[in-house]
Amino acid sequence: MSRLIDSIKEYQVAFKKKAPLEIQDIMLKATKKLEDGNISKNALKIGSKASEIKLPNAIGKEVSLFDTLENNDFAVVSFYRGTWCAYCNFELKALQERNDELKQLGAKLIAISPQSPDASLSTKEKHDLQFEVLSDANNKVAKDYGLVFSLAEELRPIYKSFNIDIPASNDDDSYELPMPATYVINKNKEIIFAFIDEDYTKRCEPQDIIDAIKKHK
Repeated sequence: MSRLIDSIKEYQVAFKKKAPLEIQDIMLKATKKLEDGNISKNALKIGSKASEIKLPNAIGKEVSLFDTLENNDFAVVSFYRGTWCAYCNFELKALQERNDELKQLGAKLIAISPQSPDASLSTKEKHDLQFEVLSDANNKVAKDYGLVFSLAEELRPIYKSFNIDIPASNDDDSYELPMPATYVINKNKEIIFAFIDEDYTKRCEPQDIIDAIKKHK
């Protein structure tokens, strides 16, 4: 089974070959600025109590984190930016590949983005995802988890040149996004594993999630 990092590295090699160096430089500097700001320090960490999550899924039905934990030993909550993000698509695909293993360990997988329900439905169908894909309007829940930042002004025209329309995707013109983050939460609503990174190109390996759950079985 392929690792998520391998898919990401392959994509990065191709991107560096075709993207103008000036654009690559702007994107790298914007990421470095987020890292230097250490905005992840405000995010919920291991040992924190998880905040409740009540959000609509791809067909508009409300899903509750706490209700999920009543029927499962663990919840795996993955915050992603949107289906327009190649790295998010790699991550969702990798999670789907390991979803059956997660179920066998008593874990329920939930993915969350600020996309509208229509965009979330498109994401779910595109990748044939067999787990909940929730819509976090205005990043309300992501803010509760301390994950939200505003996309740098200098990146907005670059994204537009890539045919990425974040305001349309999110029904929100704030350009606020969540940092990529993955949490494992136990029945006591305690965070037992956390992956948060200001660099959107870095993602949690599904194997690390599985290993964390096995430690707490």
